[in-house]
Amino acid sequence: MTIIFGPAGLGPVKEAISNLEKYHDLGLRACEIAFTYGAYIKNKEDAEAIGKKAKELRIKLSIHAHYWINLNSEEKEKIEQSKQRILECCKVGTWLGAECVVFHAGFYGGDKEKAFNNIKTAIIELQKECKERHYTPKLAPEIMGKVNVFGSVEEIERLAKETGCSFCIDFAHILAREKDYRFKEVMKRFGDYKHWHVHFSGIVYGDKGEKHHITTPEKEIGELIHNLPKNKDVTVINESPSPVADSVLGLKMYKDFH
Repeated sequence: MTIIFGPAGLGPVKEAISNLEKYHDLGLRACEIAFTYGAYIKNKEDAEAIGKKAKELRIKLSIHAHYWINLNSEEKEKIEQSKQRILECCKVGTWLGAECVVFHAGFYGGDKEKAFNNIKTAIIELQKECKERHYTPKLAPEIMGKVNVFGSVEEIERLAKETGCSFCIDFAHILAREKDYRFKEVMKRFGDYKHWHVHFSGIVYGDKGEKHHITTPEKEIGELIHNLPKNKDVTVINESPSPVADSVLGLKMYKDFH
């Protein structure tokens, strides 16, 4: 098993390659590119150059898709727009050689089972479209941190099982949603998968779940490392306000424990 650490965020196109070199020198071997406000890498040549450098440095790339995604909207046009945003990330992700595109699947909007079926249908349609266009990143719906947002541990596991999509296990979100990390439950549900894509950070939460991310407490990083599976390849992306420093701390603690 290998656990690799890296930050959420690569920075502007002009700084991307130097940032990858910096991450490599710090011992980080993963990076999630934030397309949360739009796919800002537009040029194929730029994307391929960044991807080539990442491969050379053995840094696994992933993408976080736009925040404005709802595959369970009552308006068909909004579902279509959401799908196009995900496809745009998959296109650029193919140029980059990114392993997966992480996204927030949507809102409940009422009936939870109906929401699940709508989101499942959209993912199957997206997978078909990706295959036809020869896009290579896997689709990875994320476990979410608010109780009124689609994406419980059970829902994401069921999506992966029924569609063959990938997944993003966000332990900070699980803590916010469930008031517990549920490590054993997660292991039970995702135990058959050889690779886990994990998000982690400190988090502030209330009755309805996630409020905002904070710098990751050392104690919580230790708890995560102790509870990660020993027989899998795990990518840990840190989403705190200081993701590089927290990733370096995670790597140091992991080495100390091993």
